[in-house]
Amino acid sequence: MAKAALGEDPQAAKIAERRRQQTREHTLRAVVDDYLAAKVKQVRSRTYRELVRYLTGHFFRPLHATPIDQITRRDVAVRLSKIIAENGRISAGRARGALSAFYVWCMGMGLAEHNPVVGTIKPQDAKPRDRVLSDSELASIWHASGDGAYGKVIKLLIVTGARRGEVGGMRWSELDLKRRVWSLPPERTKNARAHMLPLTPLAIEIIQSIPRRVNRDHLFGTRSIGGLAHWHAKADLDQRLGATVMRWRAHDLRRTFCTRLADLGVQPHIIESAVNHHSGFRSGVSGTYNRSPYEREVMAALALWDDHVRTLIEGAARQSAP
Repeated sequence: MAKAALGEDPQAAKIAERRRQQTREHTLRAVVDDYLAAKVKQVRSRTYRELVRYLTGHFFRPLHATPIDQITRRDVAVRLSKIIAENGRISAGRARGALSAFYVWCMGMGLAEHNPVVGTIKPQDAKPRDRVLSDSELASIWHASGDGAYGKVIKLLIVTGARRGEVGGMRWSELDLKRRVWSLPPERTKNARAHMLPLTPLAIEIIQSIPRRVNRDHLFGTRSIGGLAHWHAKADLDQRLGATVMRWRAHDLRRTFCTRLADLGVQPHIIESAVNHHSGFRSGVSGTYNRSPYEREVMAALALWDDHVRTLIEGAARQSAP
């Protein structure tokens, strides 16, 4: 009554507030939460982590506060161009696919009338990288990485040859430090195959330097469900490296691991067993009938690599000493 006496329309105010509430409930970020809640038990854990990464991370963050039915094809195209520039075409393609799948779900749920991803240019697949780091570059990266969480992840990537997500999401429950073994379950590997990796002395040293936290199984990260989330820390590492190591990515460490093991005389099928990779040497008839994990040979290969890396980092430390 008081508002009406002042010339205000209470009913119009209620309608306006209801519309504002609906807008808040239908922003990209809000609906993404509903989408992820619906998908968490429908897709593999690795796929779910990818959806979380691309839909809640920095990729589409400028659009998070926008209602989903107000996001245009141009909005998406602008973001994809930015992602290509900052993260590369492969990440842009995956981010585009995640957003498109989200909008297909929204349309099916009656939350959106169109998919603004449709009609945007699909990022062309990048050419396979062939970057292999030299011994001096590996040593430089090791010493520049420091003792923070990201630095320890980088060092574990160097000594294990594992994938970035596998190390970043490492859990205490996967580790048997007495037996010196890291057991990855199928849902944590790219090829959905369980993988058991011997832990070398360098790997054990790094792991034992990480403090355990109450009620958290992950070695890295604080609250994220997938372990380490701050991969942008590489920019700081690159700044410390300067011109010493140019244009490298974390995945180059895995390629370098495989290449250098071959240089040290390790057979291809042993290298593939070490990195849980299946190609010509471990597929087809051979892969079907030969089920050997080559545990003893993999352990010997990793010990050889551990000695090589230790020689590199100790040699670099002596050279840099005054």
